Amino acid sequence: MAKATWNGHLLAESDAVQTVEGNIYFPESSLKREFFKASSTSSTCPWKGQARYYTVVADGQENPDAAWYYPDPKPAARNIKNHVAFWRGVEVEK
Repeated sequence: MAKATWNGHLLAESDAVQTVEGNIYFPESSLKREFFKASSTSSTCPWKGQARYYTVVADGQENPDAAWYYPDPKPAARNIKNHVAFWRGVEVEK
């Protein structure tokens, strides 16, 4: 069971994760939605496509762009469609 936590809050938990380039991607259905706020940030990966971001919010604190996902990944990354990964201090355990 993989878990993602920040500031003592469980953000996501799942057995059905995907690992790509050392990052663990959680199914969107495993997210605790109350901790996520859409961000206008985006970035582009040459082989995965365009990433979008979420800001993580807990106990009145924000962690900007701490989660990312590929809404329409390129074919080589189709296994992470509808999955979210974390960084910027979010602890991920597998």
